[in-house]
Amino acid sequence: MGAAPRGTNRRTDADPAASIGTPTAALLPDVRTPVLVVDESILETNLRAMADLAREAEVDLRPHWKTHKCPELARRQLELGAVGGTVATAEEAEIFLAAGFEDLLIATPIVDSHGIERLLARRGAAALTVLVESEEGARRWSDAAARAGTAVPVILEIDVGMGRTGVPPGEGALSLARTIADDERLELAGVMTHAGHAYGASSPREIASIGRAEGETLVRTAGAIRAAGIGCRTVSVGSTPTVPHSARVPGVTEIRPGNYAFHDAIQVGLGVAPEERCALTVLATVIARPVPDRVVLDCGSKALSTDAGVGGGVVEGFGRVLGHPDLVIRRLSEEHGILAVPPSMPLAVGDRVRILPNHACVVVNLHERMVRIRDGAPAGEWRVAARRGASGAHDRRTTGAAPPGAAAERAGP
Repeated sequence: MGAAPRGTNRRTDADPAASIGTPTAALLPDVRTPVLVVDESILETNLRAMADLAREAEVDLRPHWKTHKCPELARRQLELGAVGGTVATAEEAEIFLAAGFEDLLIATPIVDSHGIERLLARRGAAALTVLVESEEGARRWSDAAARAGTAVPVILEIDVGMGRTGVPPGEGALSLARTIADDERLELAGVMTHAGHAYGASSPREIASIGRAEGETLVRTAGAIRAAGIGCRTVSVGSTPTVPHSARVPGVTEIRPGNYAFHDAIQVGLGVAPEERCALTVLATVIARPVPDRVVLDCGSKALSTDAGVGGGVVEGFGRVLGHPDLVIRRLSEEHGILAVPPSMPLAVGDRVRILPNHACVVVNLHERMVRIRDGAPAGEWRVAARRGASGAHDRRTTGAAPPGAAAERAGP
């Protein structure tokens, strides 16, 4: 890459297309930016590593598909041993059900009556387990199941410290378990939690401590439920940072990590993964260099999001140049990312860079497709089929029709 002359933002046609730290931009010269790029070699390494961890810990792997929202990638996880998938929304569940997937857990409370009825109507023969964390939520699922003449497997969410949804461990959890067990339309599948507060940890040691406590608290809660004569077969923990620790707690039966497929700047900042294990980047183009220490990219908040992690402090800014952690996007507007650079940095208008996003799960939801590369060469693309508000999901909500391409996907995982 040739240096942009100080005081200009021009590059001559003789200069090679370039990207700091990676040749990817030169390999994708015709791809419109900003666009997601997935390195399949790194992705495969990540998927295999988590599958190996689950096998070694003798727990089931039920990855969270909200991270990638992609049926093709979900199938690969199943091929490597996952028992099913986790989704975050009713919309995601509908899309994966329509694509032929047969074992899903919805890991957020669904309490909208119309949404509940739609899910029951569309689950078919698939195993669909839903999260319950309140008596009102349990009642709504029970009433809908009664109207549909069916029963629903539910999993009870326990709050082990994140302070979001879930009942506290102890008598409250036992009381709700009894309510579920006494309802002929509900089947208590087990208990689950998400130790998302680990994202605010200050060290790997603190993450390990949170992970162990996550598993131990959930196992104790399951034991109390069983002691009351109530079945509780599944003890399910989540969060990419904590599963290496919670998975090994005796009594844990299932793990639900999601971000591990891609990793991101937050995982690097937490010490969970090195940058070399980050499979997802945003390819962006330099659209201006008005002064020597400022580069403007075409990836703004609509391509990167403004997520800076839980409580801040884990990452700087809103993304960084792959291979150059000191080159940080300091400001975002809708279509612009402002990159602070040394005046001598050789970046000129038209150059492309790969940005490591702070939070991969959020960024994926902002894009319609992921361009794949393998061993440095283009390898096709995947559609982000389950992104929120995707046109295919809207079509199914209003007409009951499958999304474009769903027929080819219905062969199943």
